[in-house]
Amino acid sequence: MSEENGECTSRGMQHGPWVWSAYRAYNELLREKMKKRFEAQEGPWMDRVADLLVQIVNARWEGGRKKEKEEEELFDQLEQLLNE
Repeated sequence: MSEENGECTSRGMQHGPWVWSAYRAYNELLREKMKKRFEAQEGPWMDRVADLLVQIVNARWEGGRKKEKEEEELFDQLEQLLNE
C-alpha cells in the first residue's frame, strides 16, 4: 500500500476496474469472433432449424386435428435436421 494525500490506497484497487474492463472487452471480442465462425459454419443449418421451430409453434397455436398431422411431419423434419 502507498500513502497518497493522507489516504492509504492499494495499487490494485486503483487499477482494478480498468483491468476488469480489459478482461471483459477481451471476452466480448472472443465471443463475437466465435459467433461469426458459428454463423459461417452452422448458420444455414441453424436457419433451417429455426424455421422449423417457428412452424411447429405456429401449428400448435392454430391447433385442430388437421394441424396434428402437420405438426408430426414438422417434428419428423426437425429430427432429421438434428441428426445431420
